[in-house]
Amino acid sequence: MLGLRAAKHQSFGGLLMRHTVLLAFFLMLSAFAWAQTSGKQLFDSHCARCHGIGGTGGEGPSLTRLVLQHAGDDEALSSVIVNGIPNSDMPGNWMLGTNDVKAVAEYVRSLGRAEEEPLPGDAENGRRLYEGKGACNVCHIVAGEGGVIGPDLSNIGIVRGLAHLREALVAPGANVALNYVVVTARTKDGKELKGHRVNEDSFTVQLRDESGRYHSLDKLELASFEKKIGESLMPSYEGELTLEELDDLVSYLSSMRGEP
Repeated sequence: MLGLRAAKHQSFGGLLMRHTVLLAFFLMLSAFAWAQTSGKQLFDSHCARCHGIGGTGGEGPSLTRLVLQHAGDDEALSSVIVNGIPNSDMPGNWMLGTNDVKAVAEYVRSLGRAEEEPLPGDAENGRRLYEGKGACNVCHIVAGEGGVIGPDLSNIGIVRGLAHLREALVAPGANVALNYVVVTARTKDGKELKGHRVNEDSFTVQLRDESGRYHSLDKLELASFEKKIGESLMPSYEGELTLEELDDLVSYLSSMRGEP
């Protein structure tokens, strides 16, 4: 009789232990799911304007990769979220609490674990389009070669996702970086200039015109000065390249990872 009671007690104890382990496991899963949901909501509110929904890149770099340049570990990532990156366009967000920072960091890490989106076309043919029909190298640099009117594209595949690259080709004025805002200036002696703004302060503005020449202008000497928000010096390739060619060019640009 005593042996039967002991066996029942052991059975009950084992069952209780299994239930406890299962409960802890489900609580852990629930906490992880909450962190992901909370982190996504916070990311969409505070980070997506620059990094894009899902971290695919926009004005800021893509975050859909395992290794982040300024966030090698979770502590560094949390520091970047709170303090930003010095001498860059990445601001800090000191208003987020400790739990919110942790939730955003966990969500950002999950973006890097997602399966990488496959290239839509032929990157090698995209290279030929870049150097030939598209004439992109007239304005852009890759690996130290090319023009200086547009931004350096040597590592564009790291900082921009596929969707952003495609948008830049068909609607280049949709998302213009601050140092590539198009401006027009007319001096008091009637000279007119158009280019992208390189730098500006209260008294002067520096711009690079469509031929690549650099100009520094005193605002007091200008009759007019206008920023063309939503415009770009870069032409649209919509209608100029076929859909297949656009896929190939996007694939080539995405393959640019700063490697020799």
